[in-house]
Amino acid sequence: MPSYRKPNEFIRVSVPGGKVAVYSFGKGDEVLLCLHGGPGCTCDYVRDSHSFLADHGYRVVVYDQLGSGRSDKPKDNSLWNIPRFVEEVEAVRSTLGLGRVHLLGQSWGTWLGTEYCLEHLDNVKTYIIANGSGSVPQTVAELYRLRADLGAETVAMMLRHEAQGTTEHPEYVAAVTILYHRHLCRADPWPLAVKRSMEGVSKDVYGTMWGPNEFCCTGTLKDWDRLPDMHRITVPSLILTGMHDELTPNCAMAMQRALPNARLHIFKNSSHMPFWEEPHEYFPVLQKFLDAHRSRRSAKKRRR
Repeated sequence: MPSYRKPNEFIRVSVPGGKVAVYSFGKGDEVLLCLHGGPGCTCDYVRDSHSFLADHGYRVVVYDQLGSGRSDKPKDNSLWNIPRFVEEVEAVRSTLGLGRVHLLGQSWGTWLGTEYCLEHLDNVKTYIIANGSGSVPQTVAELYRLRADLGAETVAMMLRHEAQGTTEHPEYVAAVTILYHRHLCRADPWPLAVKRSMEGVSKDVYGTMWGPNEFCCTGTLKDWDRLPDMHRITVPSLILTGMHDELTPNCAMAMQRALPNARLHIFKNSSHMPFWEEPHEYFPVLQKFLDAHRSRRSAKKRRR
């Protein structure tokens, strides 16, 4: 099972709005730059799961996005918008001199990653879409479908609390907790890194951009839809999803149809975090894809 390891470097990088905390593992020209979810989570759950790839010839760079984790937390909700976050990604990449990167986005990080690819595709070698979607309206429709499995009375209760703004009510929280254990992370108990990330969510960032919880989108992202534009992302892409994912296989298949050079892998026993739920299945798939797209020079160095 993946676990915490000490980074080779801890760097604070200036980005629009403040400074972000960056963790770098390993060294070399093959860089895996990871974008965590939320928005507003800490990077712990992605960092602690993916950092071991530094033992396999990759420099792994993960950072807490502005407003989360050990990064600055400005009290300015105007900062929480996609264009600024795209500038943030580019600031990290260029400041650290990472060159062309293997870009991995997870959850909200896939929406950010897609936007980054559409703006800066020349800086991307491959794109890994882990547990994401290309359209929030499609995602919301799928979330409502998953909620329906709780039964009509529970759905009516949830809708009532959402309309009344009482989503902290114990009966509503209980329903969301069931959904989280079905569709967010099926590991039991949750890994410590997952718990840290979930407990460390910035309510300012998450509430502004998404909403009160994973299954209720009321924020500025609610109309985001890039499926019509994803044909412009021509680099080799890998789409990873869980059979029980809150960002469902239907969302993944829509992206596969939209992308010109993508393959899809569904993890049958996972929800939103197969890197914790099925790590022995997840990482061979990811590493095989990365290894297939190493530069010739770095591949030759690795064989020596």
